[in-house]
Amino acid sequence: MVSYRIFLIFFFLVVSCKDKDNQKGKVVMNSQEKRQGFRPDWVDKVGAKENKFKDSTYFVNNYNAINDGSALTTNAIQKTIDDCFRNGGGTVAFKPGIYLTGSIFIKEGVHFIVHKGVEIRGSENIEDYPLIDTRVAGVELEWPAALINVRDQKNVTISGNGIVDGQGKVFWDYYWKSRREYEPKGLRWIVDYDAQRPRTFLISNSKNIFLKDLNIQKAGFWTVQVLYSEYVTVDGLTIRNNIGGHGPSTDGIDIDSSQWILVQNCDIDCNDDNFCLKAGRDWDGLRVDRPTEYVVIRDCIARQGAGLFTIGSETSGDIRHVYVSNIQGMGARNGLNIKSATTRGGTVEDIYLENIKMDSVGTFMEVSMNWNPTYSYSKLPKEYDINKIPEHWKTMLKKVEPAFKGIPKFKDITLYNIEVKNAKRAINVNGIDSSLVENMNLKDVHIHSEKAGQINFSKNWNLNNVSLNINNGSKLEIMNTYKVKFHDSIYQH
Repeated sequence: MVSYRIFLIFFFLVVSCKDKDNQKGKVVMNSQEKRQGFRPDWVDKVGAKENKFKDSTYFVNNYNAINDGSALTTNAIQKTIDDCFRNGGGTVAFKPGIYLTGSIFIKEGVHFIVHKGVEIRGSENIEDYPLIDTRVAGVELEWPAALINVRDQKNVTISGNGIVDGQGKVFWDYYWKSRREYEPKGLRWIVDYDAQRPRTFLISNSKNIFLKDLNIQKAGFWTVQVLYSEYVTVDGLTIRNNIGGHGPSTDGIDIDSSQWILVQNCDIDCNDDNFCLKAGRDWDGLRVDRPTEYVVIRDCIARQGAGLFTIGSETSGDIRHVYVSNIQGMGARNGLNIKSATTRGGTVEDIYLENIKMDSVGTFMEVSMNWNPTYSYSKLPKEYDINKIPEHWKTMLKKVEPAFKGIPKFKDITLYNIEVKNAKRAINVNGIDSSLVENMNLKDVHIHSEKAGQINFSKNWNLNNVSLNINNGSKLEIMNTYKVKFHDSIYQH
């Protein structure tokens, strides 16, 4: 075990041996180091392949779509898509205007274009989003379809520089009202599943899908969910979910039990996780047992939100083989945020982050295996009859047996060339006594923050040229942690 006292002795011995330039916490990397980094060999294999569409265009206006936003025009848009599909595919487009719609479903061989000057607005009536079988927050259940859906399809592109507005505030208000009613009853764990709200985009059980260049705002719930899909590219999205308020659970992009996914050139401002990987929750997630793997996120901006890059809290099906590079973070509550619970299970492993810059984040690295207990752990209050509750409540209440299958594992995580300025806390890593956070590798990581933080229940940390510049003079507390190796130096001043 590395005690705090031993850590301090080692730290001061190492620091005393360094030259003046290194004592400033700055290291000049040579070009070879910058170029190579830790880039895995599978990175170039992710993402959709080029789609080629028939040279025919179907305008929704020719199907009597209303373009002044005065009335719902779902049927006209859907009929245009259906005709395009029946005729072998092509392009579905809009003349300039505002189009109010409920759920629409894009089909194989269709290029759905929202040009500049076009605004698609989501209906504020939940009845305009039909119930479908899907998965939300790690649990399979009936839930309203998204505003724009790609389900069980292949070779689809959705693009354009126009606007897709979820008009989500009415759904945010409904959620907060429900939560105020549920929490005093001991039902915090189920309110997110009962207060049903529409996602903006859903790509589900689909292959070779492009989502490109759109301006998306005010999602009622998650903005983009890629679920049970493979070879998907999400490129050039601008997401603004804090217009007119701060919508709860308005994640930016959620990759959920999907493989070979590329996310790039996106700029996200939301009120929850900016870029997030998920793989199922608790008993139901372990039953489905589908991983999220081979994911690249690069060349993006993360603004407000709960996490610049988040893994979890749904980890049941495993999350692995992830590469995140060249991300700018400004104002997120956390930088790297790995979260789970002792009923989730699953393994998070083989995660690479490099070339990341953050400014004014809450905590640079937040890791928890016991995240948000009132939400994470399901318990039926004694005044409720188990035989009279909804089916999805029963799903949530099923116990993971044996219990050890619910213990998550976090391991093999590499952070390289990271610069953090003006954070509130540097590191807050907490494993549990039965599952240590293992094999953390930090190289050329420089953090300026108000306070240092802690590492608890971990082992096998490799730190090479890691600097902590702490305003309040606090030191990193290391507890219940084994085999921490300091290569080069750690500065705290």
